[in-house]
Amino acid sequence: MHPTPVHRVPDDEHAQIAASTFRMLADATRVKILWALFAEESSVNALAEAVGATPAAVSQHLAKLRLAGLVESRREGTFVFYRASDAHVRRLLAETLSHAEHVTGAAQDDDPHRY
Repeated sequence: MHPTPVHRVPDDEHAQIAASTFRMLADATRVKILWALFAEESSVNALAEAVGATPAAVSQHLAKLRLAGLVESRREGTFVFYRASDAHVRRLLAETLSHAEHVTGAAQDDDPHRY
């Protein structure tokens, strides 16, 4: 007899949504874009400068993130501003970035939750 699991297994719908979210975060540029948008809303050009990518590349990544429901946009005249739309994803990303610091040995003992 097998012991009863502590947590239930996610249903197919929730597992698919989780997998889709991880696919969106499987690109370093998208991770940087999304992290920047958790700090403040931004335009494509400002994001491109912040993450070191071309505006065209950032625009493509934002389109994917928007379709996935991870960012929202608003228009102000001829400008479009983007913002992160999900605080759950922020926590997930923060934990993942903290894990990356731990793996690389860059974690600071005096600031274990920098992200």
